[in-house]
Amino acid sequence: MTLEDYKKKRRFGITPEPSGKSGAQKNRDSNLAYVIQKHRATQLHYDFRLEWHGTLLSWAVPKGPSLDPSVKRLAMQVEDHPVEYASFEGVIPEGEYGGGTVMVWDSGDWEPEVEDVDAALQKGDLKFTLHGKKLKGSWVLVRTHGYGSSSGKSWLLIKHRDQYASTRDVGTEEPRSVSSKRLLADIARDGGGDVEKAATGDPAAKSAKRSPAVNPKRASASSKRRTRT
Repeated sequence: MTLEDYKKKRRFGITPEPSGKSGAQKNRDSNLAYVIQKHRATQLHYDFRLEWHGTLLSWAVPKGPSLDPSVKRLAMQVEDHPVEYASFEGVIPEGEYGGGTVMVWDSGDWEPEVEDVDAALQKGDLKFTLHGKKLKGSWVLVRTHGYGSSSGKSWLLIKHRDQYASTRDVGTEEPRSVSSKRLLADIARDGGGDVEKAATGDPAAKSAKRSPAVNPKRASASSKRRTRT
């Protein structure tokens, strides 16, 4: 596997993303890294990554992972990323590839449930176990036929039925970074990014938009009552 596609899309003198120049690889006995990065770029999505052969295999999951085995999440395979990317959290400058705010939403390690991972990837049916802080248990990535230019890159991320399966909305209930405990808006603010744009990826911002507008007549009446007391 190569990181050439990753490197061609980025200007490392401008973006703070790791270049992968170190070529660092773990000892064979070390656990394989797993990470999900919540990414508010043009659209909000979750980048799902599994370490394999010294790189991070990567899929963009528009709606994020679901703990419900009956829910199949679209996962579009993208270019491999360097293993150092697993700890990246910050702001990619606007105008650069993937410009926006990145959060380490979940991290841990993973182990395959198949004997031959390469064969499973080639077949398009990879079963694995996650040992993350938010996501745990058995999962599968299944390649679909896709269409047009997405043919071969379109997968489904599905939770298997086990003790960790649930119908709760983990993305809404656990919106903060596992490494810094910040929301996307906090990361953008600290990194000089677009706070307003980042905040649209935080549940609080979404719920605020759904709040009913204040009736001006009721507000005026309430104000007069407070004045008389």
